Amino acid sequence: MNKEKAIKALLTGAAFAGFIFLIGIFITLFAGSWTAIKNINQMHFIFGLEWMPYYEPPEYGILSMFISSALIGFCSSLICIPLGLGTAIYMYEIAGRKQKKFLKPALEILAGIPSIIFGFFAMAVLGPFLQNLFDLPSGLCILTASIALGIMTVPLISSISEDALSVVPISFKEASFALGANRCQTLIRVVIPAAASGIITSIILAFGRIVGETMIVLMASGGAIAVPNSPFAPARPLTSTIAAEMGEAAYGSLHFSALFEIGLFLFALTFILNFAAEKVGKKYRLKLGQGR
Repeated sequence: MNKEKAIKALLTGAAFAGFIFLIGIFITLFAGSWTAIKNINQMHFIFGLEWMPYYEPPEYGILSMFISSALIGFCSSLICIPLGLGTAIYMYEIAGRKQKKFLKPALEILAGIPSIIFGFFAMAVLGPFLQNLFDLPSGLCILTASIALGIMTVPLISSISEDALSVVPISFKEASFALGANRCQTLIRVVIPAAASGIITSIILAFGRIVGETMIVLMASGGAIAVPNSPFAPARPLTSTIAAEMGEAAYGSLHFSALFEIGLFLFALTFILNFAAEKVGKKYRLKLGQGR
């Protein structure tokens, strides 16, 4: 009995470990942000356009960085969603065994490449190419970072979406064929709606990965703290600001605490995205269950 209780306690601890770590991260970020929360006007912090911690008086406004993060996320999504879904549908419906044997390992290798390698590629190859192609002052801009991020997140969408498509019961397809639908109609009207939970979840998780990425945007987005007016403009998202300035900020200073508050803001944003993914997935699972 004691052995069973010990195993039960161990498994219970493992199950709640993620929740405990989550609470611990939130407490750490909130504690580090408290100085900034007390001493900076929070409306100005969220909606201010100027980020000048080294000026007197200092300015702490993150709206331009938030807009940069959102624009990079949007542009990256325009790249990774069509490529990721197209790859998933191709592997599920069209690809033969030999093609799957090639595509699966290729996607796994792409998913395993460190993000800094994508950053090097964007900075050394993609940036100069786009600079010459569009005659830009600098190739390090939103478009460069977005392309690198879009390519990096293709395996995430394609893998989860392909798994979601694969678990759709074969009886759904057989019933559709029996009613006279062709292969394309069955895929669009039956299989994809049935797998919508996993597909939408993969898109939301990919967007969260893009918004939370640091190295690629730090190396390839240009680093300008200003509201971008086009995809060809340089920008500095929230994550790269933390990475660029945390080593220079004096420990315990208002600047140091403001960077922690950016982290708290990103934590809240990530939490909202994951919560939305869970809600969307639950909604479509309920619809699918009612439709059976």
